[in-house]
Amino acid sequence: MEGYPNVYLYNGLLTIINTGEDSVKDASALALAALGWVLADERRAHRFLDLTGLSPDGLRESIGEVSTHRAVLDFLSQHEPDLLGAAQALDVAPETLVAARKDLIR
Repeated sequence: MEGYPNVYLYNGLLTIINTGEDSVKDASALALAALGWVLADERRAHRFLDLTGLSPDGLRESIGEVSTHRAVLDFLSQHEPDLLGAAQALDVAPETLVAARKDLIR
């Protein structure tokens, strides 16, 4: 379809072409996936909230903000065991999480 390079008609249905790119590679999406990993462990979640100064309500209110995404990746980057654990759970290289953090700083 003109103007939509990743869309085509298939058997009369509008279809989006799978480009093979994993959407989790996007820096904010990766940070949110990492946040899910952080919050899955109660002790780690409390440490995250304590170190960032966020409250549970504050986290809920700011979950879509880039500053919160940066805070998640900063939290992971400052503690290697968490960085490695999150990377393994998300099936990405630790360097990918660090690079996402740098992408969000720009």
